Amino acid sequence: MSDIIFGTDGWRAVVNENFNEKNVEKVIKSIGKYIFDNFGTEKEILIGYDPRNMAPEYAKSSAELLGNLGFKVLISDKIVATPILAYSAKTRNACAIMFTASHNPPEYLGIKFIPDYGGPATNEITNELTNNLEKDIAPFKAPIPPVQYSFEDDYIKRLETLINFDKIKNMTVNYDGHHGAAAMTFKFILDKHKIMNNSINLNRDINFGGFMPDPKEKYLPELKKLCISNHCIGLSNDGDGDRFGVFNEHGEFVSANEIICILLLHLVKNKGFTGKLTKTVGASSMLDLTAEKINVDVVLTPVGFKWLGEVMRKDNIIIGGEESGGLSIKGHIPEKDGILADLLILEAMAYSGKQLYELQADLKKLLGCEFFSDRLDFKFDTKDEQEKLLERFSVLKEFFQRTVKDKITLDGIKYIFDDGSTLLVRKSGTEPLLRIYIETQNVSKLEEMRENVKKFVKQ
Repeated sequence: MSDIIFGTDGWRAVVNENFNEKNVEKVIKSIGKYIFDNFGTEKEILIGYDPRNMAPEYAKSSAELLGNLGFKVLISDKIVATPILAYSAKTRNACAIMFTASHNPPEYLGIKFIPDYGGPATNEITNELTNNLEKDIAPFKAPIPPVQYSFEDDYIKRLETLINFDKIKNMTVNYDGHHGAAAMTFKFILDKHKIMNNSINLNRDINFGGFMPDPKEKYLPELKKLCISNHCIGLSNDGDGDRFGVFNEHGEFVSANEIICILLLHLVKNKGFTGKLTKTVGASSMLDLTAEKINVDVVLTPVGFKWLGEVMRKDNIIIGGEESGGLSIKGHIPEKDGILADLLILEAMAYSGKQLYELQADLKKLLGCEFFSDRLDFKFDTKDEQEKLLERFSVLKEFFQRTVKDKITLDGIKYIFDDGSTLLVRKSGTEPLLRIYIETQNVSKLEEMRENVKKFVKQ
């Protein structure tokens, strides 16, 4: 059995362990064969890379490999964010390969294949890639030298049609680039459009400042301090720029669920968007209630933006979002875009004339309640232990005096209890973990639910 497994968003592994020259060559050749079998050698291939250790080197060697197979290859002339490469794939009708491990620990690197629609590869595509891994693949035609290219300009021009920059100029924002792929691009956009900014951690650092390249509160201490000291909002992105993280003017971290709800309201009220909301099963019930309040239908998907992207390509979707900090909107790409998300937050504030904390208060008033959520990750020594715990969770009738009201098995097992709280248990698609998502409408009940989950796991 191959040690190369395509998860919810590509293949990822530790550099110099499973992520090595032999395995990378296998994956790149399998992608080359997929492209040749489905499109021939006329299909252009774009290659990008984030700031991770060895990402530029593997991107360069892979560009040469694909060029030697007979493909026309454009390789980014610098570090580039995933949504920028995805947008280029869509507009150029090209396939793209991104070297990134997104928000995973710094020692990881990965390969994400982006088909010509500009979103994550579907299961059908990754199954074909898996089938190609052990095949002997020879050149399809004479070699073509790769060409360096800048993908950023076209993407920024597109953002300028999606965002009303006249509305947001002269605003002030704190930005933590988190040493990621979006850092310099976002700083350039802020400066170009006269958005005053205090920007930090913009340089490349393969260790991401000693933090996980994930825009969560615990990994953004400098940004939090900035927001508290100058009473401005704080924005951030993950390692490859497809996720967002946000602090309000009080230095309080704002959940992705809240942001998606606020942006749904903004897009409908201020920009006249019509259509549906699509969300993953891991996202908050807050999204469902917000959509219900404004008569917007909801399309539920498994966890992973590839499912949201597929819905966005086929249906009339206003916004698609997931609890881990990914979203996109109608008229853009069917791929999560943290740069766009950050700018939309500024736009929502500008249109309303309110601070972010005030928009949060408006949302709470509209819903008539609050939602408190968390995710606990449990790692196991063996797959058998993981499966046994999943099996125990799968047969619940009640959970510490909470009666099961409904059960959703779209992805893992999600329980809706009689008090409105929820519990979702599922395997990670990118790491050897069991992820447990919990939500309540009371902060003390959230802590109680956390402890109950830990007790149940230890039993």
